[in-house]
Amino acid sequence: MSRVWRTIKGYIFWTYERGSFHYDVMVTLILIFIFLAPQFIDFKDKPAEHQPHQTGIFFTTEGSQIVYNVDASVVDAQDEGMVRTNLLRVIEPISGRVSITRLERVNDSSGHIVAYRAVVHKEGPR
Repeated sequence: MSRVWRTIKGYIFWTYERGSFHYDVMVTLILIFIFLAPQFIDFKDKPAEHQPHQTGIFFTTEGSQIVYNVDASVVDAQDEGMVRTNLLRVIEPISGRVSITRLERVNDSSGHIVAYRAVVHKEGPR
């Protein structure tokens, strides 16, 4: 019985020399676990979802105008002036100095504001 315990103790504390039978058995068991465990055990590891607009900001061009669609969660505002100020704060690092020529609210079916659509005009440098 002591020989069995010595063998088990050798496996637990990894005392066998590289290239020995018991070392090969341990490595084989580890490889079997690595390749077969995901088929039987749900490790709940999924790849991260790719979100094309992680910041909630994207733009399109309509002729010579640039139209920004900004998610409402990015803009913290209580009134029209604050909306314009916060939109400029978000848009200017992307496009440089601009002025908002037209601003529209985008509502969902229940009437909540989900985004802002800002038509901007590029201004010259200061």
